[in-house]
Amino acid sequence: MQKIYALNESENRKLRFLYKQSGIDCRYSVVGDYSRNITDWKFYPQSENLEPFPRLEQRMTWYNKYAAPLSVDAIRKCIDDKIKPDEITHLITVSCTGMSAPGLDLQIVELMQLPKNIFRTSVNFMGCYAAIHALKLANVICIAEPNAKVIIACTELCTLHFQRAPTMDNIASSLLFSDGSAAALITSDNNSSKGIRLKNFYSEILSKGKKDMAWELSSTGFLMTLSNYVPDLLEEDFKKFTENALKQNDLTLNDITHWCIHPGGKRILEAVEKSLDINKEQLEPSYNILQQYGNMSSATILFVLEKMMNDIDYTKSNTIFSAGFGPGLTLETFIAET
Repeated sequence: MQKIYALNESENRKLRFLYKQSGIDCRYSVVGDYSRNITDWKFYPQSENLEPFPRLEQRMTWYNKYAAPLSVDAIRKCIDDKIKPDEITHLITVSCTGMSAPGLDLQIVELMQLPKNIFRTSVNFMGCYAAIHALKLANVICIAEPNAKVIIACTELCTLHFQRAPTMDNIASSLLFSDGSAAALITSDNNSSKGIRLKNFYSEILSKGKKDMAWELSSTGFLMTLSNYVPDLLEEDFKKFTENALKQNDLTLNDITHWCIHPGGKRILEAVEKSLDINKEQLEPSYNILQQYGNMSSATILFVLEKMMNDIDYTKSNTIFSAGFGPGLTLETFIAET
């Protein structure tokens, strides 16, 4: 990043400080160039100024090459020892980092040889909270169709959209975001498999943050706006927002045993802590996923949820509150129990 941004020594020190303070140790990318010598680059041109800079068409070509195989790997891991691929009745694909028609959903159907009459739909361009929106759709489907077996596949290739101009938005994006894929299986209540039970969903828009988190298309990839003001907004409003969500289920903050919060960044998690007056240990799964993987947009919350579900004591009563944040500024939540 220091080489590409061509910063002076003072700015380089600031960049090193930001990376050191990010709470992120490791991130993954389908673009191997980020860890290769310039002579081995395949996505970017082998020039210090990256000219000719990759255009949107090239980025979408790479998305179409890598997103589907990653999604299939995530789905197979998810359903292993639970159901067979031909038992999947509904497929919901989620992404904000690549779009085409026919798209990711049809690629998955073809690669997994799923039934041609499978119900499929896509949640596109909603950003980091989109997995919760997809869970909401899956929940509605399972209520309407008791025999439904719904697969959600969230696949984000954020690093395809690197922008070379050293603006604060671009620096923040290239510091935080990474690539990842996660899948979830949702069935009706009469399924006896171990898991969590979705209870309630709630969404709210913080209009005063409308311009502080945005995601737009451009000829050189997607452009991220991520204002430093977002953590301040969350610190100010998150407790009230959470109380509004809990009230719908006759719960209070004290009833929550596990907090499954989207790790949009270290400062966002710290803002949630301050707003709710909880300690860092209560957000350990979120911090852990941020440290190991960075921010994978919509897939991240499922990584956090998986870690939480692996650690939960299912002999006890547990109440999970989950929240994700995205453009709008939109806050989306679900409540789940064991």
